[in-house]
Amino acid sequence: MRKGTNEGGRANRKEVNKMIDVAIVGTGGISNFHIQGLLEFPERCRIVALCDIYPEKCEKIKEKYHLDKDIPVFKDHEEMLESGVHIDVVHVCTPPYVHSQISINCMNKGINVLVEKPMAASIEECDMMLAAEKANNVTLGVIAQNRFRNGVYKLKKIADSGLAGKICFARVNSNWWRDHSYYDLWWRGTWEKEGGGPTLNHAVHHIDMLNWIENRSPVEATSVLTNIMHDNAEVEDLSFSCFKYDDDSIAEVIASVVSHGEEQGIVLQCEKARISMPWDVKAEIGMDNGFPDDKKNEELIQKLNKCYEEIEDLKYEGHVGEIDNYLSAIEKGEKPLITGVDGKRTLELITAVYAAGFEKKTISLPVTPDSKYYRTGGIQENAVHFYEKANSVENFEEDKLTVGNY
Repeated sequence: MRKGTNEGGRANRKEVNKMIDVAIVGTGGISNFHIQGLLEFPERCRIVALCDIYPEKCEKIKEKYHLDKDIPVFKDHEEMLESGVHIDVVHVCTPPYVHSQISINCMNKGINVLVEKPMAASIEECDMMLAAEKANNVTLGVIAQNRFRNGVYKLKKIADSGLAGKICFARVNSNWWRDHSYYDLWWRGTWEKEGGGPTLNHAVHHIDMLNWIENRSPVEATSVLTNIMHDNAEVEDLSFSCFKYDDDSIAEVIASVVSHGEEQGIVLQCEKARISMPWDVKAEIGMDNGFPDDKKNEELIQKLNKCYEEIEDLKYEGHVGEIDNYLSAIEKGEKPLITGVDGKRTLELITAVYAAGFEKKTISLPVTPDSKYYRTGGIQENAVHFYEKANSVENFEEDKLTVGNY
């Protein structure tokens, strides 16, 4: 067994310390959701270190959440790892282009990792992270907090029940709105550092949900990419993608940061009924001529609604729900609901979307190591630059974020 600073992470969790010691690397806007989630479980975990290339942001976080003033602050994660501070779990909340480096360095010290979406900047980096997890006997989790929404969770339960029949067509709306200034932040809007636009950084949640609900990956991807509203970004601000599965069923995904109202959701057209999130159900019955009868299939509609209503709500939702699940995995020596394998599957599909959009052709899945898009830098080197980034600010004063309802 790999021996590191924390003596083998997952296997020895109970032997080391009942309280889980957590460090946060990256204290920008998204870290607030992690810290709020951790503070929900003071009897199970505690924050023991903060790290950011802007240390003053760590100090503001300590003040904002009334954290212990003696919690050490580090400017560099490697310095933190060599400091002697006992750490069981690192939450990686940095920009995507450094997710893999930080995660691997932590895992090589025997530390468990919960990394923000997207898991990494390439499929190659995902594989490197999975290899580090296995070699060091630690637990890697990837943030996809929308699985921990009651609507999503219940839709998955209903789909798995088979009451509506097999999924024939799925429509996923990942609709967000971001003002022009959103892409002024120094790392956003660049293929190198952000890795992509809303297809990667917003629809990542909904593509994870699609993979989870379908319980499989597509075999083909086709897409159209554009930038219609943000001329301060290299990346797309709107994409439309179509996926085909091995049984000839289809899914479509819209990824947008130009959508007023930010209406997000999933519609599953199944053999017997249409079910969706936000929850709704419709079921047709046919007349002799094949056209739909006005009466509808009320018996099935009632049965599906009753099934939905009988599913108990989750105890915790969003980041809090995923952090609870991840802490339980560490405590029990089990895998979390959302693993590194899940994170890789999602990024692989997003990679296929970009490849299809850049090359204007259908891309087959899986994306194998011989593809130029598999390796780190592959997307960046082949990307379409819709505009060149002109404005760049180090930090925004306002750290309020929206993470959607679904």
